Order: sequence, then structure tokens, then C-alpha cells
Amino acid sequence: MTDGAALKEAIRKSGLSITFIAYKMGCSRNRIYAIIAGADCTASEIAILTSLLQLTKEQRDQIFLTQKVN
Repeated sequence: MTDGAALKEAIRKSGLSITFIAYKMGCSRNRIYAIIAGADCTASEIAILTSLLQLTKEQRDQIFLTQKVN
């Protein structure tokens, strides 16, 4: 499950627009918003976002690979 708040903050810090990110990923803006809302990502989406947003391995894991437990 994606940590949407952390992803949104990483996008803000990167200075990249949702439109640019969607273009680079080859998807729609709606897909990016779905990911921010918590949708699961494919491995290729995670790799592209990690590269575009210049995330460290720790940041990547925290955003995309941490499962929330109730």
C-alpha cells in the first residue's frame, strides 16, 4: 500500500508537476492521483517514481513498501 501523504510530499519537494510525472510514466494524471490516494503500484511504476523524485532506498521503501497495520 502506498503512503499517499509521503508520496505527495516527495512530489512537492521535487518541484515536478503531476502532468510531467504522468507523461514520463506513460500514464494519466488520474493514475498518479490514484497512487497518491493509496492504490498499489507496479514495480515499474515504483522504479520510475523513485528515479523521477530522486528517492533514497529508505524513502522508496517507506512510501511504497510499508504496509499499515491496524
